[in-house]
Amino acid sequence: MKNDIEKVAGIFKALSATTRLKIVIGLIEKYECNVNKMAEGLGIPQPNVSQHISILKNAGIIEGYRKGNQICYKVINDFVINIVTNLEEFNEKN
Repeated sequence: MKNDIEKVAGIFKALSATTRLKIVIGLIEKYECNVNKMAEGLGIPQPNVSQHISILKNAGIIEGYRKGNQICYKVINDFVINIVTNLEEFNEKN
């Protein structure tokens, strides 16, 4: 139980930064994306996006995989997908 609570706390900590939450929402909406496209869409430098990606990967929220000559990322954590989906539904109703 303690490990589960720590894991959930780590997920919420990773999602607490606005940029990381935007990355996760974008990945859920588009299913996958590479760092350069994320940087362009967010309007921030690619190295900053890479730092955020690293935190999300370490929290077990996303994973990267090779697609041709680039690495694409996608959300792999169903708990996070449910949280984001519920937040979007909540925002639509209020």
